[in-house]
Amino acid sequence: MRSEGIHVVVADPNIRLLRGEFENRLPVGSTVLWPDPADAGAVAEAVAQADVLVSGTWPLLPPSHGPRERNGRGVPPAEGWERLRLVHAAGAGTDGIDRSALPPGTQVACTYHHEDSMAEYIAGASVLLRRGLLRQDAALREGRWLSPVYAPQEAGWQPTLAGATVGFVGFGHIGARAWHLLRAFGARGITVSRRGEVDAAAQGLEWAGAIDDLPHLLDRGDVVVVAVPLIDATRGLLGAAELARLHPDSVLVNVGRGPVVDEDALFEALRSGRLGGAALDVWYSYPNAPGERQQPSRQPFHTLPNILMTPHSSGLTRHTFSARAADIAANIRRLAAGEELMNIVEHP
Repeated sequence: MRSEGIHVVVADPNIRLLRGEFENRLPVGSTVLWPDPADAGAVAEAVAQADVLVSGTWPLLPPSHGPRERNGRGVPPAEGWERLRLVHAAGAGTDGIDRSALPPGTQVACTYHHEDSMAEYIAGASVLLRRGLLRQDAALREGRWLSPVYAPQEAGWQPTLAGATVGFVGFGHIGARAWHLLRAFGARGITVSRRGEVDAAAQGLEWAGAIDDLPHLLDRGDVVVVAVPLIDATRGLLGAAELARLHPDSVLVNVGRGPVVDEDALFEALRSGRLGGAALDVWYSYPNAPGERQQPSRQPFHTLPNILMTPHSSGLTRHTFSARAADIAANIRRLAAGEELMNIVEHP
């Protein structure tokens, strides 16, 4: 297998921002094309001569196909793409890649590195919500000083994370990294996971259980971090009954998937004050295309004062994508050298 002359097409908008850094890591003699990721025709034309496609979830068409309806997948049928040997996602998800549309033998790989940035988001959101900083910020913009020093009606002091119990619903890469940060604040940690395989002592947690132990976690959690994927078993995992177990000062941070927490039950818990606050980075509705305006829920979460709303951006940092670009380039070097690739995603 040749050690140079690799042809690479980058159709991911985030890696485009690291163009120089990415190209410097590729094998000597590589050719890199950077078509506009939003121009399906331009990408398809470029990929016709490519060994590697670095692709987000874009509906692309190969040159042998005329215009047709989008199929909602990241990769189109394979005619005209016979040279393609690797499709490398610029993230963990590969569900936008239709493997049946790829030439025989084409490998699919992914990359991670979002856990550090997401852990930072979780820690920051937990402090912001637990200290009541959203409410204080909104009030001060109107000239009201919500502090026991300047507003006697604000009796009592805001709690910190020291001594707080943080409950992780899911303890994979994201949960473990978030716990590493929150532990430094003096918090206590507990978790439930789908298989109940977490070693509490090894992780410095007070206890770890299976998903059947979720009620116990909710009864104790001052901060509850949702970091499980969306599958049939986790859809609606936290409904009205589960949210009712949290105390009124508890805060919830969801970085897993929106529908893991029941949309209507969460809105009502926040609106009524039965739940102290929430940070939502994952939602129930998403735009269909870049630049499109879209409300993230049928419920008016934006009218609530006790919620931090972010557009699925907790992992989107330069740190994340610089590390991902390095991973992708390293796999392309392995491909050029005929070596085994890392982070190959096998067909389910």
